Amino acid sequence: MTKPNDDQEDRNLKARLDALSNELKVKQSDLQGAEQGGKDAHVTRTGQAMSLGFRVLAEFVAGVIVGGFLGWQIDLWLGTGPFGLIVFLALGTAAGFWNVYKLAATTTSR
Repeated sequence: MTKPNDDQEDRNLKARLDALSNELKVKQSDLQGAEQGGKDAHVTRTGQAMSLGFRVLAEFVAGVIVGGFLGWQIDLWLGTGPFGLIVFLALGTAAGFWNVYKLAATTTSR
C-alpha cells in the first residue's frame, strides 16, 4: 500500500529529475555551440594568416618584378647593358623588403 506522502515524494523527485534533465540538455547544447565557435575562430584565424601571407608575398614579388622591369627598360633606352637591370633589381628587392617590414610592423602593433 502506498501512502499519500510517498506519492508526493515521487512527484517531487520526478519534477526534480525533469528539471535536472532540462538543465543538462541546455548545458550540452551550450558546450556544443562553444566547440563550434572555437572551430569557427580557428578557421577565421587561419584565413587571416593566409591572407597576410599572400599579401606579404605579393608585396615582395611586386617590388622585385617592377624593379627588374624598370632596369630592363632603362638598359634598352640607354644601351647600358645589364647595369640598369642589376641596379634596379637590387632597388626593387630592397623596396620589397621595406614593404614587407612595414606590413609586419603594422600587423604586430595591433
